[in-house]
Amino acid sequence: MKHERFGYWLRVVSLPTLLVLLVAAGLGSHYETNDDFSITLLLRGRTAVAPVTNLHLYFHGWAWLLAQLYQLEPAVPWYGLLLTTLLLLALVLLMAVLEELLRPHTAPAARAAWLAAFLFLAGLEHVQWFSYVRVPLLLGGAALLWAAQFAGRLRLSWALGGLLFVAAWAIRPSAAVLGAALVAPAAWWLGGRGRWQALATVVGAAVLLGLGAQLFRSPEAARYRRLDVLKSNVLDYGFYRAAPRTAADSVGVGLVAQWAFGDSVWVNERFFARAYQPNPHYWSQTMPAKFQSLHGQLTRDYFPLLGLNLFLLLLSRGASAPARRRQGWYLAGFALLLLGLGLGLKLPPRLTGPLLTLGTIAHLTLLSPALPRPAPLAFRRFSYALLTLLAGFYAYKVVHRQAALRAEERRHVAQLRGLPTPADGRVLIGMGLEEWFKSLSPFREYVPDGGSPWLLLTGWPSLDPSQARLRQHLAGTYDQAEALRRLVQRPDVQWVNAPAADSSVLKTYWRRVQAPTDSTAAFQ
Repeated sequence: MKHERFGYWLRVVSLPTLLVLLVAAGLGSHYETNDDFSITLLLRGRTAVAPVTNLHLYFHGWAWLLAQLYQLEPAVPWYGLLLTTLLLLALVLLMAVLEELLRPHTAPAARAAWLAAFLFLAGLEHVQWFSYVRVPLLLGGAALLWAAQFAGRLRLSWALGGLLFVAAWAIRPSAAVLGAALVAPAAWWLGGRGRWQALATVVGAAVLLGLGAQLFRSPEAARYRRLDVLKSNVLDYGFYRAAPRTAADSVGVGLVAQWAFGDSVWVNERFFARAYQPNPHYWSQTMPAKFQSLHGQLTRDYFPLLGLNLFLLLLSRGASAPARRRQGWYLAGFALLLLGLGLGLKLPPRLTGPLLTLGTIAHLTLLSPALPRPAPLAFRRFSYALLTLLAGFYAYKVVHRQAALRAEERRHVAQLRGLPTPADGRVLIGMGLEEWFKSLSPFREYVPDGGSPWLLLTGWPSLDPSQARLRQHLAGTYDQAEALRRLVQRPDVQWVNAPAADSSVLKTYWRRVQAPTDSTAAFQ
């Protein structure tokens, strides 16, 4: 019994822990986008008057905790440590689910090999290509699956699963709900008598939390959310295209294209309604481009998980008719979900990877009872050959990604080191700097604390309500145009225009707000 328990903990807990440690310390972990580093700057108070404790749309409650931790020990990478811990927890829960699914069909040693292979093929990317969006997606789905599977064996497993889902929801609500919805059919089939408790807990938590967020959202946060949706419809999804009616609209369109949302006089809800119209080429141009991107991503980056699902599909030929029907309906729904997200919205790797990870486990969940017990020798040999082949090709992919991410990290670190330090006593106003935040490590702090906070004119944080208070702190006014007019006169201000920023757009904006003619030099 002790030997079996030790083996269980070795497979379920030690394997994912080892993966996370090896990737973080060996291959390296890098931000997939600039979002995460931008969030840490807000939490640390480097792009705000003080550490931001409410991010409004994300990290409900977590933002307050992280801001307090950064004030306690600024040099510790709390953001990366917290999210990596939650990611590890999600992987442990998924390993526990897989352990139970594979137990009737495999010996302990074979089970360990399968779990290790799945972690390499599906779990490694989540640590190497770091994004906060991956965590709630995986944790939300893993919490429901685990709670459903252990509902009949562990008391209050449904309550613990519900708490873990709430923790995921608090990071990013839509991601946690999507993860839980994806595995809900498998949880229903898996849960037996306790499935009602697990599903009802998660559904109830999602509904109550969603209603609470709507009812208690401040007017400031509501406006932030509306503008976030409007800019996403234009910049992320391609639903609308620019159709400016006036010269002022053209300036606003240019600002939106540069992700410069800070001036509410130029970029507001009325502006979006007036200066944009539904994209007439969405079906003829945008949709085919999205399909081509989705197809390329799936075949290029996720061939191991597609291969595992194809393998399960082949195995189902010997399953019963009800099992094949369950499998067929689920795979059809899963494919439609991927197509709907990829063609209707967008499906970047931070969504695709977790969705395929959860979808593959859900697929196995629905098929597992119909598989042979134990697996025939021919099946075992074929499965090991398939895993070896997929692992070999994927290892090449991982090494190639590592080289690209490290090279980009080195470039961006060199650019960040050229920025003023707190010892310089200068106020930094930046444009396009958010491009330098990609591929950085979540376990390093690249910007020292102290000194004046940065005022970044571009990037999604320019929509954050904290930016108006920052302008008031730096220049004595909430209005961006007036704040810039005052700041440009100060000798302690340093303007940094990254190559990614279109200086012509910003100079046009500067002239339109009637700044002195010679001040356009700041935007060179």
